[in-house]
Amino acid sequence: MGNYEDEIYMMFEELENKNLKLQFEKQLYKMRWQDKHKYKSPRDKYQYAYDKVIKSEKTN
Repeated sequence: MGNYEDEIYMMFEELENKNLKLQFEKQLYKMRWQDKHKYKSPRDKYQYAYDKVIKSEKTN
């Protein structure tokens, strides 16, 4: 379990350094109502949102 906590901590740290935490939270909120994310684990949801926010930041 410790590895997952480390991964999430590293995600949050990078998001804060890049000032993307608000976009990450918005993405998680959006995912809350989407059926395809309904049965994902919190770790998978966080990873998906993180990847989506980082990807959109790179394209801008």
